[in-house]
Formats: sequence, structure tokens, C-alpha cells
Amino acid sequence: MSAFHTHSIPLDMEDIVRDLDKPVTEAGIAAKASLIVRVGALDLSSGTGSFRVREMMHRIAYPLGVHVRADVNLTDIEATCTDGKERITEVIDLPSTGVNTERIWLLEHFADWFSVSCGLSSVYHHEAEISEALVDKLGSPSSALSALRALGRVKQVIARKKEEDGDFKGLTVRKAHARLDIIEKRKPLYPAWFAAFGSAVACAAFVFLLGGGPFDMAGAFVGAGIGHFVRRLMLAKHLNQFFVTFVSVAVAALACVGMLRFIGIFNPIALEHDTAYIGAMLFVIPGFPLVTGGLDIAKIDFPSGLQRLMYALSIILMATFAGWAVARAVSLNPQGFEPLGLDPMLNGVLRFFAAFAGVWGFSVLFNSPQRMAFTAALIGAITDTMRLEIQDLLNVPPEAAAFFGAFAAGLLATAWRSAVRRGWLPPHLGYPRICLTVPSIVIMVPGLYMYRAMFYLGQFSTLNALDWAFRAFMVIICLPVGLAMARVITDKSWRYDV
Repeated sequence: MSAFHTHSIPLDMEDIVRDLDKPVTEAGIAAKASLIVRVGALDLSSGTGSFRVREMMHRIAYPLGVHVRADVNLTDIEATCTDGKERITEVIDLPSTGVNTERIWLLEHFADWFSVSCGLSSVYHHEAEISEALVDKLGSPSSALSALRALGRVKQVIARKKEEDGDFKGLTVRKAHARLDIIEKRKPLYPAWFAAFGSAVACAAFVFLLGGGPFDMAGAFVGAGIGHFVRRLMLAKHLNQFFVTFVSVAVAALACVGMLRFIGIFNPIALEHDTAYIGAMLFVIPGFPLVTGGLDIAKIDFPSGLQRLMYALSIILMATFAGWAVARAVSLNPQGFEPLGLDPMLNGVLRFFAAFAGVWGFSVLFNSPQRMAFTAALIGAITDTMRLEIQDLLNVPPEAAAFFGAFAAGLLATAWRSAVRRGWLPPHLGYPRICLTVPSIVIMVPGLYMYRAMFYLGQFSTLNALDWAFRAFMVIICLPVGLAMARVITDKSWRYDV
């Protein structure tokens, strides 16, 4: 049966095949819908929220003269498309969900390229040539990103393409699908070992921000690196995500404990750092579905928002259950991190660099190109350091501090995009807001709170479990609320219900 399995209810394939070599604006409704829904499915598979998926589908539909009404959930889309004469419905579902910020970024450029090719203006960049050059170089042996290094070089590329192909208005259905084929089939930017290194750096930095010291960071570094390496290999085999989460977290916790036991041979103090293994588990934090679920709810899309939040909760439960099982098996009793006693000024500086490294590591896990990863890391370093400092210096509650941190991240990401569009920053540094904001606030997710809730629940200490669970819940709620408030202030499409 596997040979006949499909994740979509196919459209009229004869109509699509007949129109493959027609200009997209002259093709039939079936061919047009195949492009619209495919772009939506690729965006959905990258981990973005339903509001962005709909926006992307509308950007493809508009130059085609098509109206689209789509129901978007965690792993499926049901879209009805009409051109005023004919109507067609396509249903597609994904086998699983994940995160790929490079694909989100490339699809933004594809939408601009598509719009300009149909004779309209660009939306994503004020210089249409940026997206045109990037998408046209995707199929070349050289790096697609090299086309964005200098605007003058980009214009040369476009001029040469127009001489060769005549005019972009002759974009055919086949060529549009060919570009989507390239985007869909792109391999991850980083091999498993480098992604594991990013995971190790992120979790070690996370532990420091939680108050851990060198021994805790060393244990988390080794545990998270090995755990994510195992996770990456298992996901490549298309194994069940919840099973993979349980196994990889258990491996990470055991590797962390083993590392601390090894260090303890030379320095017995390391044996007292039981809490470090919690930091080694944090690479599985489902930051994207947590944040996009909250943003979907802010856009009054409750089905998608609740599905994403339930998915994130399921991943968290599997991870914390695996950590609790390891703790019971090896008799761990985490009591929190010991105070480091650092000078406040020095502590603030170290927090800045730790937050930068942590956000960079999470961006690598999300498959962000290096420029995007460093941009998100800069935003995260500023906002997370601010969050922690106002907690310490002004006695602001963690929930309120998380709100202000996420709100600042949203404003900074919007300011970055505006600076690129106005020409104050190079055009190749323009990235989707979600690719900058989510990695920058993932490091604010209260992983320690969530694990402690499960730990006390496993000990049947109900009151303590509820206490930590509600603390985690309040912080988690404040993160997407902060981002949503920033979007309401800076984006008219979020400011009004229309």
C-alpha cells in the first residue's frame, strides 16, 4: 500500500499536465490551485503558524486572480480556490511537523519572485531584484546566497537573465513548480555533528542563564550534544516524534550524568551538581509551536492555535517524563543551581554573551543560515539580558519580565526589517520576523519550571507540582502575548480585525 499512499487528495491531474507549459496567469484553476496550496504546505511544514500560511497563499493567489479560502491546522490544509468562473478544493496533510527557518525565508523570496514575474510589485523587499536573483540561482551549483552579497551584482544577474529568457512575465506553471521542487528538496544546511554542537552550545548557555556554573555547563554541553545527535539520526529514519523525544532526552540525561561522574573522579565537587542534567534536556523545547500557537490564538484561529499548544505540551510531557525516569533510575535529586556569587556587572556581561551563544545554537537547530542566526542571536542577547537584569535589579516577576523580553524582541525584529527595507542595512540581511523572534525568545522558555513540575508529580507531591506547573504556564503565556503586542503596535494587519 505504501506505493499508493499520498498525503493529499489530488486535483484533476489532466488539467494540471495540460497547463504545465502555459503562463501561470493563463493556466486553469487546477494548475493555479496546485501552486497556491503547495506553497502553503511547504510553509506549514517549516513550522510557521496558520496566519502566515494563509498570508503566503494569498500572496501567490493574488497575481493569479484567484480567491482562496483555507482552513489551516497543525499538519493539514483544506483550501478552496476560485477565479470567479470555476471552483476547486484541495486537501493536503503532512506526515509530521518540524522547523526549517531557511525554507520560511526562501518561500518569502519565492513569493516576491512570483509576484514580480506576474507583472506586480514586490512585497518582501523594496528591491525586487533581490528575490529574483536568489530564486533564479537556487538551481545553480553555486551557493544561492552568493547572489545577495551586493546589489550591483544582483542587478547584473537579473539583466543577464532577461536577455536570455526575454521577460519574466512568461513564467510557466512548470517553472514555478521546478523552483518549489528545489526549495522542498534542499538538504539541511548543517550536518548532524554541527547541529549537535549547536545544541550543546545552546544548552550550556541556557544552564548559565539559569544560574549554573562550569560543572553544570560541561555536563549540559556533553549531554545535549549527544542527545541531539541521536535525535537527528532517529528523525532521519522518520521514526515517531514522541518516541524520538523520549529516547533522545533519556540519552542526553544519562550522558550528562556520566560526564559529571567522570569529572568527579578528579574533582568530587562535580558529583553534587545533580541539576545539570535538566539543562541537557532543553534542546527539545518546542519553541516554535509554543509561540506560533499563541500567535494563532491572538489572530482568533483557535483550532490551529490549540493544536499547536497541545502538540508542544505532548513533546514537553514526553521530555520531562524521560528526564524523571532517568532521575529515578540513577537516584538524582535536583535542588536547583548553587549561587555563583559573581559581581553584578560581570554577571550582566556574561549573561549577554551566554544569551548570544544560546540563541545562535537554537537558530542552528532551526536550520537558520549563519547571517540569520547571528542576527537572531544579537536580538536575543539584548532582550534576554534585559529580562534577567530587570528581574534581579527591579524585582520584576519572571512572568512580567518574560513579557517585556518578548515584546522587546518583537520590536527589535520589526526595526531590523524596517532598516533593511529603507536601505539602512544591506538587502541580504532582510529576514522574516518569525525567524528572528522565535529563536531569540526560545531561551526564555522556563524549561526548569516544567521539569520540576513533572519531577514533583512523579513523587506525588501534588502541591509542589501544581506550583511549578502554573509558574511555567504563566511565563509561557506571556511570551507569545509579548510578541503579539509588538505586532499590534507595528503592523496594521494585526492592529485591526478586518
